[in-house]
Amino acid sequence: MIKKYFRLERKDIVLVQFIIEGYGEMAAVKTLDPRQAVIRISIIPDFMSDMSGLLDYLKDKYKMEEIADYQSK
Repeated sequence: MIKKYFRLERKDIVLVQFIIEGYGEMAAVKTLDPRQAVIRISIIPDFMSDMSGLLDYLKDKYKMEEIADYQSK
């Protein structure tokens, strides 16, 4: 699995999760820190090219900021 970490607005977590998981079993979303609004998106490597376009769209639409790695406190 390819894991990507993002910070976004708390109010957008459920919507982003719904959109990503609506594409079937290409990726899964887990909220790592609801207070800081950090999510992890785990992507099946075979679908990375398909998910790249969707992630670019979501980054713009929901102001998602990719973070290199997330360590929970």
